[in-house]
Amino acid sequence: MFGIATNGRTGTTMSERGHLGERMRRRRVELGLSLARLSEMVGCAKSYLSQIENGLRSGVNEALLGAIEEALMLPSGELVELGRLERTPASVRERLEAAEARGRQVRELLRLLGEGGLDEAYRQGRLRALIGQIEGQEPERVRLEHEVPLINSVAAGYPTEFTDLGYPARVADEYVRCPDLSDPDAFAARVVGDSMEPEYREGDIVIFSPARDVTDGKDCFCRLEPDHETTFKRVFFERGEQGEELIRLQPLNMAYPPRVVAREQVAGLYAAVSVMRMVQ
Repeated sequence: MFGIATNGRTGTTMSERGHLGERMRRRRVELGLSLARLSEMVGCAKSYLSQIENGLRSGVNEALLGAIEEALMLPSGELVELGRLERTPASVRERLEAAEARGRQVRELLRLLGEGGLDEAYRQGRLRALIGQIEGQEPERVRLEHEVPLINSVAAGYPTEFTDLGYPARVADEYVRCPDLSDPDAFAARVVGDSMEPEYREGDIVIFSPARDVTDGKDCFCRLEPDHETTFKRVFFERGEQGEELIRLQPLNMAYPPRVVAREQVAGLYAAVSVMRMVQ
């Protein structure tokens, strides 16, 4: 492992040992060794050792780190451990350091118990200070998957009559999970028809977000007036001969012609943000 709390050989914490290069330089200076001398001892170029000390090298060979440990008279495995830690993703290192901090606080509580008990620690104010430190740590946040209602189908063909079965907003018989979406008004619909092939197939579940901007060329869930029709198309904003605003509903399947409607006929445009497909 990486020494979450302390290094059993030295009794030092990760923060006290520092990064690999810092630890190397600090120990080399303590021993009065030059980089040139250390390079001779371990059979490695001076420039390479300098890059390690300055944090410019990652993934250093563990055999070389072992030789450096021996030359610097460090406990066996200390630099190897730091090298492994530096190859660990930053998010994992943060958790290790947080766990180390919690371990120090637990050890401090145990020490207080051994030095007169908690009552004495309370009277001296040390217990309150330690509890304040622990309470001040923010709990690890876990991102919850967002569930969006799966409403009725949306036609990927000619517009068709739509119904959400009379449910209130955000309520449905079925929900789908979308972990990367936070829009509370997002919804999903199952594709019917083939006019959006090949990108979307019949049976696909497409998730739409009213919070997303609708720009030229977006694939959208479209509500049309006056008959409450809906369709799923790629939309383009155009101008008519008299300057009137028009919206072109463009199928992706070339077997279907586009449809151009007046802007006022469009009751709503909701951008598609993701698609879910069953494996065949």
